[in-house]
Amino acid sequence: MKNLLKTTIIMLAFITAAIQIIGCISYKKRPKKDLEIVNRVKPLDVIIVPGVPFRNGAWDSVMKARVIWSYILYKNGYAKNIIYSGSSVYSPYYEGIIMGLYAEQLGIPRAHIFCETKARHSTENVYYSYIMAGKHGFKSIGLATDPFQSSLLRSFTRKRFGTHIYHIPFISDSVAHYNQLSPIIDPAPAKAPQNFVSISDNETFWQRLRGTLGKNINWGQYPGGKLPKL
Repeated sequence: MKNLLKTTIIMLAFITAAIQIIGCISYKKRPKKDLEIVNRVKPLDVIIVPGVPFRNGAWDSVMKARVIWSYILYKNGYAKNIIYSGSSVYSPYYEGIIMGLYAEQLGIPRAHIFCETKARHSTENVYYSYIMAGKHGFKSIGLATDPFQSSLLRSFTRKRFGTHIYHIPFISDSVAHYNQLSPIIDPAPAKAPQNFVSISDNETFWQRLRGTLGKNINWGQYPGGKLPKL
C-alpha cells in the first residue's frame, strides 16, 4: 500500500512538472492566439471566471488578474456578460460574489454580472456556470482565467460540453497595464453562513483531487456523459 501511494505521488509530481514545462513553452503565444480566435466571433454572450479564495480582507494577485482580465474583455466588446464562479471553499466568503463586487467597482454594470456559488473545484466552476448560462439563454460561452488553469481545463471543456467553450487565458502585459487599480469593496454580502468549514478540514487530499478531476459531478445523468448544447 505504501509503495502504491509513493508511486501515485511520484506520477502526479511528474505529470504536474510536465504540464508546467509544456506550459512555459506555450503560455506566451497561446493567449494571443486564443484571443484572435474569439475576436472573430465576439461578442460572446458570457464568459466564466473561476474563483479564488478571499483571504485577509483583500484580493490576491491571482484574483486581481482574473477579474481585471474579465473587465478588459467586457470593456473591449469580447463578452456581453460575466459569470464569476466559486463557493466558500477555503475562506468564509463566496468567491463568485467577492469577484462580482470587485468587477462592479471596476465599472462593469451590475446587470451584466452573475455570481455562481456552488462550485468548489475548477471543473465545477465550468459545470455550474454552464448550467447557469443555459438558464439565462446564453448561447456562446468562454472561459477567462490564467493560462495555467486554462491549459488544465482544455480537455475537460472539450469533452464534457455540447456547446464549444472558447478559452481566453489572460495576456500578462494587458493585465499589468491596469495593475494600479485597487478598488475597495465591502465583503459582507459575500459572507458564508457561520457554520462554514474549510474544504481542507472536511475533505482529504484524495477527495479534493477527485473533485478537481470532476468526479463529484453525476455525468451519468447526461447522454454520453456530456451536457447538452446551449
